[in-house]
Amino acid sequence: MEEPIRCAAVNVDGIHLALGMKDGSFTVLRVRDMTEVVHIKDRKEAIHELKYSPDGTYLAVGCNDSSVDIYGVAQRYKKFGECVGSLSFITHLDWSSDSRYLQTNDGNGKRLFYRMPDSDSFLGGKEVTNKEEIKGVHWASWTCVSGLEVNGIWPKYSDINDINSVDGNYIGQVLVTADDYGTVKLFRYPCLRKGAKFKKYIGHSAHVTNVRWSHDYQWVISIGGADHSVFQWKFIPERKLKDALHIAPQESLADSNSDESDSDLSDVPELDSEIEQETQLTYRRQVYKEDLTQLKEQYKEKQKIGTSKRRDYRGYDCRSNLFYTQIGEIVYHVAAVGVIYNRQQNTQRFYLGHDDDILCLTIHPLKDYVATGQVGRDPSIHIWDTETIKPLSVLKGYHQYGVCAVDFSADGKRLASVGIDDSHTIVLWDWKKGEKLSIARGSKDKIFVVKMNPYVPDKLITAGIKHMKFWRRAGGGLIGRKGYVGTLGKNDTMMCAVYGWTEEMAFSGTSTGDVCIWRDIFLVKTVKAHDGPVFSMHALEKGFVTGGKDGVVALWDDSFERCLKTYAIKRAALAPGSKGLLLEDNPSIRAISLGHGHILVGTKNGEILEVDKSGPITLLVQGHMEGEVWGLATHPYLPICATVSDDKTLRIWDLSPSHCMLAVRKLKKGKWFSDLSID
Repeated sequence: MEEPIRCAAVNVDGIHLALGMKDGSFTVLRVRDMTEVVHIKDRKEAIHELKYSPDGTYLAVGCNDSSVDIYGVAQRYKKFGECVGSLSFITHLDWSSDSRYLQTNDGNGKRLFYRMPDSDSFLGGKEVTNKEEIKGVHWASWTCVSGLEVNGIWPKYSDINDINSVDGNYIGQVLVTADDYGTVKLFRYPCLRKGAKFKKYIGHSAHVTNVRWSHDYQWVISIGGADHSVFQWKFIPERKLKDALHIAPQESLADSNSDESDSDLSDVPELDSEIEQETQLTYRRQVYKEDLTQLKEQYKEKQKIGTSKRRDYRGYDCRSNLFYTQIGEIVYHVAAVGVIYNRQQNTQRFYLGHDDDILCLTIHPLKDYVATGQVGRDPSIHIWDTETIKPLSVLKGYHQYGVCAVDFSADGKRLASVGIDDSHTIVLWDWKKGEKLSIARGSKDKIFVVKMNPYVPDKLITAGIKHMKFWRRAGGGLIGRKGYVGTLGKNDTMMCAVYGWTEEMAFSGTSTGDVCIWRDIFLVKTVKAHDGPVFSMHALEKGFVTGGKDGVVALWDDSFERCLKTYAIKRAALAPGSKGLLLEDNPSIRAISLGHGHILVGTKNGEILEVDKSGPITLLVQGHMEGEVWGLATHPYLPICATVSDDKTLRIWDLSPSHCMLAVRKLKKGKWFSDLSID
């Protein structure tokens, strides 16, 4: 064929073979001699799925532009209409037995239903939203991965892209699945409860892209993506199925929600205590700042919910949020304020465009522009100029509850963002125009970082709880594939990630202290880098720098073969010009950046330090850690004040131009007072 083929379907009479093409066209061939019947191109994006109706009347063609086109077979594939409603690319579809209904899945994991009108001249399928109407529908095939009937095929820590294909066997009351981990699995059908028991079959060396039953249900055919193979499996008869699954009769299966010991995610290590604490954080509030004016008279006490939290450099739940500008100033965030700090003059300037806590920050690769994302019911991303301190663009409308990660493309024209909604939605923006380019569900588990490929603007990576994921843009959506670890590692939690010296090379830091080296989606090597989680990583022209929970900064060569130098963040190493005192030795490092001959370090304890490559460490900024600050007292005649916080510290601050912490004391008791006094 002249174009790459993405999918295929055979009509019920076995005469016609339909092929969906990557360029948005489809071709129909006669099976007996492979001669062409028609070639039709109504779309510009890839055809991902197509199916003939059971009565042979229609061909449904699902496209990556979110639409399903319906064609009449007897009318030489005249287009009868469209089924619209999905917000992402079409991944799977099935016809009902009477050819009157169509169900679809899309890239967002959404399942939609359409009713086919009785007339042969209809303009499109009508979406069905009445659940009662759908209850009585019997599906001629079941190849959709989303739906009540197949809820049980999804294990813990999985997302909508992990399972590529499903096919149901109504006669045997079983179904088979093909996944990204190289396995074919057998489940009972229907499979209602998540985490249902299964039997796993191995043989493929990479992701399995598709799986189908033979017409007589005696065989299963599976195909591999990267291994280029076709496997044929013999089905175990029903009388032997219980023995094969090692489970009780079907009645007890319906009540079971336990994980099968075969699951390839059962050996994931326990999370580090800091990461476990962070996974429990929620930014959802009953009352938001935008509600306060309306509710002030009626609910005065609730005003504190939106206004009481004020924090210094945010290191306890944020990473990689600290950068040098091109002129050598330092950019970070405090509460709802973007801060530009001049370390020579010890002065600050402020961006005040946000109205709630900022969770993430990144800097433009070519200009001194900064992107910051905030918490809120309808959270916003601000791109602002550090020189004029004015907003260049404000992006809203596609995230809920907050934005936890942002990153610019290498040319600075695009911005990727991740939300903290249940699906951790990923959005790719043309930020100057304020337009969304692509959107996709990221993961059910938290995402900590997003990085755009510096060589290919349509590719990016995300990393988070027990996953590393590689994405590419596909029209209005994003197609993601989980990193394949094989026998080299486990599904560790990834805390940071960067790209390397080619478009295929990526590096990630894990919760267990390793650095993972990836080529394409495959893990090729792991290197022990830190004792405890690797929280931050920065790519250099000829190497890398990493920072971990162990309080150590490490410089590496360009292949992570050799550690060139380490710096331990200790009180004894502080330079005389430091603006304060370290709370403890070896604080957990959450952010690292390089520039102007120095390494910039942010810690979990709210400290910003500058490390000279020759060794001396200068403390520039510090503040309280997580929790709220309530206690405050000013000295009666000296320019100092005292604060006490939920972080169990009492601190004395200099209010003169030096603006530094003069003293700190860790408090043992757990009850803090909202008032202090200085005698």
